Amino acid sequence: MRIYSIKRGHKPDIDALVKKYFNAEGSTEEGMEFEAEGIGTVRIKKEGNSIMIETIPSPDTQATYATLRKWNEFLFEATGRTAKERKKLWEKDAKKGS
Repeated sequence: MRIYSIKRGHKPDIDALVKKYFNAEGSTEEGMEFEAEGIGTVRIKKEGNSIMIETIPSPDTQATYATLRKWNEFLFEATGRTAKERKKLWEKDAKKGS
């Protein structure tokens, strides 16, 4: 499970983004699970200023460049951070944890 912090001042509608990118409906405040093509099962829950996401790949999952691009666009709109910014935060958190 990964925890993505939402950039200060960024106020996304996560439920609408999940609908837009993955055509899944539900409440991320309560937690939701859906199947995403090229990714597998996705579990997502919003808590405070963070989004917790767990992905469980299907055995026959074939991730393509388009899938990765769509996932990164979703995360950018959801968190307000680019892939590079998210990576820097993970590295910073990993240093703190060790």
